[in-house]
Amino acid sequence: MTDYIQINPADNVAVALRPLPQGTIIKVNGQAFPLAEAIPAGHKIALKDFAQGDLVVKYGFPISHTLRNVRQGCLLDEKNVATNLSGIGSYTYTPTFKAPRFKDEGRVFMGYARADGGVGIRNELWIIPTVGCVNGVACRLAEQLRRETGCEGVDAIVAFPHNYGCSQLGDDHENTRKILRGMALHPNAAGVLLVGLGCENNQPGAFRDFLGTYNKERIRFLVCQEVDDEIGEGMKILRELYALAKRDRRVEVPLSKLKVGLKCGGSDGLSGITANPLLGVFSDYLVAQGGTTVLTEVPEMFGAETLLMNRCRSEEVFRRTVEMVNDFKRYFLQSGQPIYENPSPGNKAGGISTLEEKSLGCVQKSGSSTVMDVLKYGERLAATGLNLLSAPGNDLVAATALAAAGCHIVLFTTGRGTPFGTFTPTVKVSTNTPLYTKKPTWIDFNAGTLVENETMDTVSRRFIDFVVEVAGGRQALNEKKDYRGVAILKQGVTL
Repeated sequence: MTDYIQINPADNVAVALRPLPQGTIIKVNGQAFPLAEAIPAGHKIALKDFAQGDLVVKYGFPISHTLRNVRQGCLLDEKNVATNLSGIGSYTYTPTFKAPRFKDEGRVFMGYARADGGVGIRNELWIIPTVGCVNGVACRLAEQLRRETGCEGVDAIVAFPHNYGCSQLGDDHENTRKILRGMALHPNAAGVLLVGLGCENNQPGAFRDFLGTYNKERIRFLVCQEVDDEIGEGMKILRELYALAKRDRRVEVPLSKLKVGLKCGGSDGLSGITANPLLGVFSDYLVAQGGTTVLTEVPEMFGAETLLMNRCRSEEVFRRTVEMVNDFKRYFLQSGQPIYENPSPGNKAGGISTLEEKSLGCVQKSGSSTVMDVLKYGERLAATGLNLLSAPGNDLVAATALAAAGCHIVLFTTGRGTPFGTFTPTVKVSTNTPLYTKKPTWIDFNAGTLVENETMDTVSRRFIDFVVEVAGGRQALNEKKDYRGVAILKQGVTL
């Protein structure tokens, strides 16, 4: 066990793995020196004397420049470094591919085979409002069915209230419809009741057409203004859906059917050392089995986007990745906001000083696999393998978008901790052991042992087994606590 780590031999900083007092002796690159001040866990230690304007290098890449002189052994943080990023970039496609590090093991999990050929990992009943006006109706229907049935024979009965579906224009209206469509068609739901009001912008009839081909036995509609007793009518439909869902049974399914979202939030200085690389190994493993992973949080690709662009399988996918990145930068500029304001206060407290530093840690969740496809916000998965999805970094908005794209599970790394979950199992992976110890009701898996006494090979195998168990029915903590919700991206005018 060590107290600090130099991630890449080219780095001119080290990272404290635990709080280090002033005077601690640091030995790196054949030199030894004492810390000139105390360094918090996850924060950067200057391995040299920096002059004002010198580049700070971490992960083998520049992550910032110094705002003033900084002595060897001192703390480098947002107070004395600044981003090197500015403006909208132009990019050149320079493809670089790595050989797969895993082989197909022919692994299976126990899932639910759906009539349309899809596979679910849960057998739940969902009540989804098409408009926020009927949130109360949806929640009451879910509560009444839970009381009536005790959820016997199904995994959960859940309502998913949200604020939208009316008084929206343009992209906002379409974003709402796309996310709700992704929810309604999601294979983790054995039955769905879509509850509308009747006068909203997101008209139930038009939304029914928007769904395209769907199982009319398993996806039903209730328009509250068209019935005398919306609770009574809703319960009749739900009892029919419940009777169907109770018949479903788990069967062996190839792991190639599994789709997993990759997300981070409340990152700290260890995110890019422990939990995010662990997800990268998992992503490469699942892709090698023929499965699918999805990376999102576009603003947290800024500064590391070329590492993804050069892994795109074709110039067309490269072009769409460039569009995704630059479109998000234009979104910031059109709103009069700085592109590179991230990281958040919690990130900074955890040791992340600039967006480049955050992004270089963030993209490690994607491993080294080839980028097969790029999805716009609200689109659903079409290609197997590693995909990129356009969505912001906001935890619940991004996690909702991943699930709506078709991900069965969202893997969520965190150095600060969070209880939330979206409408699919949301597995929290801690970057450090103290968080795992402090929050056992939030954190599903601890990656902090990677800087203590375990190798990546050992931890990644345990993690792969854990995720397969979750796919086969083991509840994530957000499910046990019933911490579930949805959030939809909003950009424009509310009428």
